[in-house]
Amino acid sequence: MTYFTGNIPVFVHDQSDRDTFRMITAQFCVNGHAKQMDIVRAFGVKKISVKRAVKLYREEGPRGFFKERNRRGAAVLTDEVLEKAQQLFDEGLDIGEVSSRINVKHNTLYKATRVGKLHLPVNSEECSAPLPSKSARTEQDRAASMGVGTTNVDDRVAASKGELQAVPPRFEPALDVPNGGVLLALPALLALGLLETTERFFAEPKGYYGLDSLFLLLALMVLTRQPSIESMRYCAPGEWGNLLGLDRIPEVRTLRNKLHFLSREGQPQQWSAELCRQWMEAAPEQAGTLYIDGHVRVYNGDQTRLPRHYVARQKLCLRATTDYWVNAMDGQPFFFVNQAVDPGLLQVLEHEIVPRLEREIPQQPTAQQLEDDSLLHRFTLVYDREGYSPAFLKRMREKRIACLTYHKYPGDDWAEEEFRLHSVNLISGQTVEMRLAERGTCLSNGLWVREIRKLTTRGHQTAILATDYRSDIPPISGAMFARWSQENFFRYSRQHFGIDKLADYSLEEISDPTLIVNPAWRELDRQVRSLNGKRSRRLANFTALNLEESIEPEKVEPFMRRKAELQEDIECMDQEINTLKTQRKGTPHHIDVSELPPEQQFKKLATASKHLVDTIKMVAYRAETAMANILRGHQFRSDEARQLLASVYQTEADLLPDFETGTLTVRLHHLPTVRADTIVQKLCEELNDTKTLFPRTNLTLCFKVGSLQNPRDQEV
Repeated sequence: MTYFTGNIPVFVHDQSDRDTFRMITAQFCVNGHAKQMDIVRAFGVKKISVKRAVKLYREEGPRGFFKERNRRGAAVLTDEVLEKAQQLFDEGLDIGEVSSRINVKHNTLYKATRVGKLHLPVNSEECSAPLPSKSARTEQDRAASMGVGTTNVDDRVAASKGELQAVPPRFEPALDVPNGGVLLALPALLALGLLETTERFFAEPKGYYGLDSLFLLLALMVLTRQPSIESMRYCAPGEWGNLLGLDRIPEVRTLRNKLHFLSREGQPQQWSAELCRQWMEAAPEQAGTLYIDGHVRVYNGDQTRLPRHYVARQKLCLRATTDYWVNAMDGQPFFFVNQAVDPGLLQVLEHEIVPRLEREIPQQPTAQQLEDDSLLHRFTLVYDREGYSPAFLKRMREKRIACLTYHKYPGDDWAEEEFRLHSVNLISGQTVEMRLAERGTCLSNGLWVREIRKLTTRGHQTAILATDYRSDIPPISGAMFARWSQENFFRYSRQHFGIDKLADYSLEEISDPTLIVNPAWRELDRQVRSLNGKRSRRLANFTALNLEESIEPEKVEPFMRRKAELQEDIECMDQEINTLKTQRKGTPHHIDVSELPPEQQFKKLATASKHLVDTIKMVAYRAETAMANILRGHQFRSDEARQLLASVYQTEADLLPDFETGTLTVRLHHLPTVRADTIVQKLCEELNDTKTLFPRTNLTLCFKVGSLQNPRDQEV
């Protein structure tokens, strides 16, 4: 190779002399005859190689390229290691799996395969029949005779004749399957009972699609952030079918009909209750402290005129229904109760939630234990100041149920000298310092409770009432302030899992006697409030009206006339307010729904399908939480872990079934960063240890990240 500057030859070396090539090109860069990118473009070498050569030239000069290299000592690939590695390759393992088993770097094994020391096995079937690409599959789906993706004609015809029900999953090799990474959540979904008890509560729907396929499809839709069932109209049905071992997924209309069939006669409520019981028994320490709050679900349709609710996040009164959720301290949901007409938190707590918790919470103290210890309680309820009621606290105290809530009328601030610094352990694992103080407080009904206050750096005091008489101040404070985990659950589920979305658009009659606020009473109350506001403004103007000029007849008379007019308006308003109050007092505050005027009658939204879909969303949220907890063990923050998982669920993957070994390999495509690849590979290893079988198959799921045949940073 000859190098010219202008038309003068300045250097010559043999074409195979790599060290001299690196030295002279680095010299050109250092002397300003060429730029590093010029070398990269001209010779096709890596940019990092040129940078390293320039650095070496500047530090050691030309001799640095020809000195004897430092050796690591004895060779890593001894005859024994080579023999063991070749045996593993012959068994069908790839470089990544062999590397982890014999504890040798990927690059070392890769170089050994290049120079011929090791030989990778060649699958003759794969060489003769390449795996179908995404474009080839879409062409095949489009050409299907019975509709897009309906390639399994024989089984579909048999199912239509009633000769076949619930076709079993059959996987075919496929590359670049969209959302293939969501299959990593399958072990967690199955461990949380997604399919364990479905056959007990749901009848197998007639037709081509089995019960497990439908439930898996809904769960995977939730995890991949599909906004609604309708959104599946715009997804490739054949590609989604690859995730379930089917030729395609059902169309939206069919899926809605299946949901309607599965939601008859209260089966979703029974299944949800069974899942809740299993979750509580699996984690009794979580079931000991429960958080209850209402989530207002806004209705934007026009099929019915639902009652209005105040929506705090929008600061508006909108037509909506209310769902009351029961969550653990870390935000994981147990169950929820839908209210078409919201009677209030206290009513739902006392008449629906508490009786159910008394039956279902495991490891409650026995009657003898409660009798022996007067301060012992069954479990703890945590709710916000909407549920503040001394009478309710007393009734729960009689049931030996502890309550934590905010004091609605805390009164004067306490002296700062009472507050002491306490270390409080949060549910996230962090320990924070809080300035806390405690007093005994007697409520209006004579019930003595513990009042704990937190002093902020700005001087604000937050008052907590507790009927837990055994726990110390820090655990009570940590439990109360962990209430925000439930608010975070609402926000996250609304944004990512669509808990506000309708499952169907059907309506139901309100059959049970249901009391609602009388619209006539509400209108009279609105008028009273409006007049009181106007009267207050008139009275303020009357009080502020003063004569600031000299006392002369031409100036006093307009002042007195204005004063008299304001006084007359106030007196008229007083009479009108008294009349309206009398009418309001004679009008029933609550009436039954059936007593509403015809123009104000309304129906409630159907809740059966919604309950089934929301229960599947609870399972999906818990599965994602379990996987996020694994990632948190690898120095991932909780929010960062969930973002990574959302990215994993939407990443393409290769599906490689091996019926001889009984495995279904899910080969996830590489993620945007090397760190994410490394962490997800560790997650895959933990998931592989579960030895999870895909439902109704004998294929064990095997997860890994990418094809490690070409390790990164390999220089040529």
